[in-house]
Amino acid sequence: MPVGIVVALDHEARGIVYSEDGKAVFVEGALPGETVEYASFRKKAKYEQAYLIRVLRPAVDRVTPGCPHFGICGGCVMQHLDVNAQVAVKQRVLEDSLWNIGHVRPEEILPPIHGTAWGYRRKARLGVRKVPKKGGVLIGFREKRSSYIADLKGCKVLPPAVSELLLPLRTLIDGLSISERLPQVEIAAGDTSVALSLRILEPLTAEDEERLRAFADRHQVVFYLQPGGPDSLYCFHPPEAELSYALPEFALSMNFRPVDFTQVNHEMNRVLIRRTLELLDLQPGERVADLFCGLGNFTLPIARQGVEVIGIEGNAALVARAEECARENGIGGNVRFIESNLFQCGEDFFATLAGKPEKLLIDPPREGALEVIKALPTEGERPHRIVYVSCNPATLARDAAILVHQKGYRLARAGMVNMFPHTAHVESIALFVAADVST
Repeated sequence: MPVGIVVALDHEARGIVYSEDGKAVFVEGALPGETVEYASFRKKAKYEQAYLIRVLRPAVDRVTPGCPHFGICGGCVMQHLDVNAQVAVKQRVLEDSLWNIGHVRPEEILPPIHGTAWGYRRKARLGVRKVPKKGGVLIGFREKRSSYIADLKGCKVLPPAVSELLLPLRTLIDGLSISERLPQVEIAAGDTSVALSLRILEPLTAEDEERLRAFADRHQVVFYLQPGGPDSLYCFHPPEAELSYALPEFALSMNFRPVDFTQVNHEMNRVLIRRTLELLDLQPGERVADLFCGLGNFTLPIARQGVEVIGIEGNAALVARAEECARENGIGGNVRFIESNLFQCGEDFFATLAGKPEKLLIDPPREGALEVIKALPTEGERPHRIVYVSCNPATLARDAAILVHQKGYRLARAGMVNMFPHTAHVESIALFVAADVST
């Protein structure tokens, strides 16, 4: 078996080794500085992918994974690395992406935002499959490099109360008449309730429905059923149940549906909102636009500061929910929401936006905000301060290149947010300031 020294981690948290002929080999489970023995399972002209066979010299940051399913379950890829080292790795991924893709460097690196590493994941989409050879129904994330469902007895990144539901839920589904026609359960945990959304491909029988009601009452959960597409989701039992999360610093309670986009890590979300407001540096009388605003997770805390804010979102259902959240929290005249497809906004987008915003918050999905960035004017009335919250360093770097090299902004600050500990996911926040404005 070949042996090599790991020089770095790639963006999927695989150790990078260079073979004798100079080819990059991506070794799963290997850490920087380690000497490892590996076996390639996929060979391409310019690179190889490999299994870790043996660690001959371990890294000082290598730790014992906290979950017995690590290495089989594909939900986590970094449990073998000390959590503080994970933060450093993700910060490096952010900086490398900004430079290698966007050819930009922040003037200041922000302190990383990180917190509890276990029990943080409030939302998860788990596969369901009946496998008689393994004793019945399995519920879990996919196995690594496989379509098989991992045989999970619990999950350390889910809240403990949710993790403890996995085995009873397996027993419940195994006893349903449609146990082989129920491919997915989506978990959404609010501050005081847990929703379990079942994707069902056939109708439930009366006996099935009674079993679900009894389970929901016994375990204090809410069942939703989805017989078709996402729009078919409805609350089954108990009726009139609501999910919500609190933002106590801003005296806000945010109601949401299980399929609505919300931040997975509520603790990190609160800190992220706080830092976002710090970077926006809001002043009395200012106007702010919050793009890709969703439920108003940032919009409503901004409104609490007494400035005028407009939330813009492409999903009509989310716009309606954001307006409802504003009403329920007693926020009125200084906030409004509009529906607009920000992936198709034209060059005149900002020119036609009523009430030109002095400051801009952008929180796009993984695709980034390319059309928005391209639509920004290079002179005249334009936002002089932009805070960009990103869940993909590559698209952030792409958009940063345009902001800095074409639109006349400086990348004043940037830093990472460990929203998903033990995964390779990198969340980040960046501040762009018009070149003629001081930070």
